[in-house]
Amino acid sequence: MLALAVDTATPAVTAGLVELEQAAAGANSPGTARPRTLAVRTLVDARAHAEALTPQILECISEAGIARTDIAAVVAGIGPGPFTGLRVGMATAAAFGDALGIPVHGVCSLDALAADCADELGPDDELLVVTDARRREVYSARYRGHGIRRIAGPEVGKPADLDIAGATKIAGSAAHTAMFDLPVLPAQTPSPAGLAQVAVPALLSSATPEPLVPMYLRRPDAVEKSYRTLDRMGA
Repeated sequence: MLALAVDTATPAVTAGLVELEQAAAGANSPGTARPRTLAVRTLVDARAHAEALTPQILECISEAGIARTDIAAVVAGIGPGPFTGLRVGMATAAAFGDALGIPVHGVCSLDALAADCADELGPDDELLVVTDARRREVYSARYRGHGIRRIAGPEVGKPADLDIAGATKIAGSAAHTAMFDLPVLPAQTPSPAGLAQVAVPALLSSATPEPLVPMYLRRPDAVEKSYRTLDRMGA
């Protein structure tokens, strides 16, 4: 199975194509799959989500030497992330899914970042993932064990307010991981393979995907003015 994976929940604009290599199912198991990356494009520019994402997708399709109709599903990071950037990735994913008539699966972007760290975690490790939420705040979530089980979050708040008791490692935004006295893992933004790994159960099932619902965790900075406000301004 070929899947297109996109994420714009961080300053990085990420697109990639992954192939799910499915393991044989046992007598009482549906089998598992591990994503193999065929092509990836990442641009770190918080202002370029809208301009960069679709060209990146087309470049990945060209590099992988496939046709668009070979793609069987789309996986999109649904945040948490800033309003403007996040909606670009989700809208683009939905448009590709609609155009190709294929399912679109949403996954938590922090879960995908944690999945990228799975091979570097032991069964007793507890991972803290943090990404930039602006306003001097971070989005965060906690994970336990090699299987990457989320045990807290996602939430938004000031780094100084995070309770890191029990955490053994940290991953995410370099500017923010440096604020904590924890061993830092190299994953800074969600990869296509990490996004697909989180979505594996859904990708291997025939269930209809849940609607894409963004994780904003707070209201957008820009709000529409009310008519009463406009009247007072003399509009």
